[in-house]
Amino acid sequence: MTRTVYVNGDYLPEHEAKVSVFDRGFLMADGVYEVTSVLGGKLIDFEGHAKRLERSLHELQIRKPMEDAALLEIHRELVARNEIEDGMIYLQVTRGAPGDRDFAFPPAETEPTVVLFTQAKPGLAESPAAKTGIRIISIPDIRWGRRDIKTVQLLYPSMGKMMAKAAGVDDAWMVEDDHVTEGTSNNAYIVKGNTIVTRHLGTEILHGITRAAVLRFAQEAQMKVEERAFTIEEAKQADEAFITSASTFVMPVVEIDGMTLGDGAPGPVASRLREIYIEESRRAAL
Repeated sequence: MTRTVYVNGDYLPEHEAKVSVFDRGFLMADGVYEVTSVLGGKLIDFEGHAKRLERSLHELQIRKPMEDAALLEIHRELVARNEIEDGMIYLQVTRGAPGDRDFAFPPAETEPTVVLFTQAKPGLAESPAAKTGIRIISIPDIRWGRRDIKTVQLLYPSMGKMMAKAAGVDDAWMVEDDHVTEGTSNNAYIVKGNTIVTRHLGTEILHGITRAAVLRFAQEAQMKVEERAFTIEEAKQADEAFITSASTFVMPVVEIDGMTLGDGAPGPVASRLREIYIEESRRAAL
């Protein structure tokens, strides 16, 4: 079945979807994006993603293309048209194509480019990796300084995933000034005793929507949470580790730079948080 995608107000077969070669997202990586998961045909954490989208647009001085209600309707329409039961919806907003290539920003009232498409992921919540855990390596973090903005500048995270693949593992954590910032496409956590440790919010990391939900659920479950930077060496000595993202939910980490954590199996904290997150997200889905 050919996917239906959304481009600037139109629902189109994917092979007919086009944007201008002068679009600043293409020429300058001048745009932002969000990925919203779908479970059982319903959207997970849509409100959080919409709020973060608005913040990213504001930080880059890109005009918000529509109100949240209209954006929600597009998401729902794509889920229906593409018969998505489990999967994801990718949303990208760029500054648009105001004219010829120029480093200078066009006027703020320039019409942005809006693109959405779906990706079917049957059994998204039943990932086999959640039962075995994933292995990661550490790499230097050499990205720009505003990682709190969810831009389409994803070349280095893509390179990081390829470094992990070349090393025969699943993913990578990025390290700056001897401390872990985040994963290539996820937030990073360790567990020491009864305490969950994850880096504090700032411009160094993306303010994860799944991160916010998981930390809230952890505190409601009487788990202790400590928001601070931690080193790779500290992570190697941890009892557990895990990552969170919209597409992986809560995913246990069982090996860091070749060192096995605990007994090499997903730990009880990460496993329990995954159960809680999926259960609560299904219940609150739109």
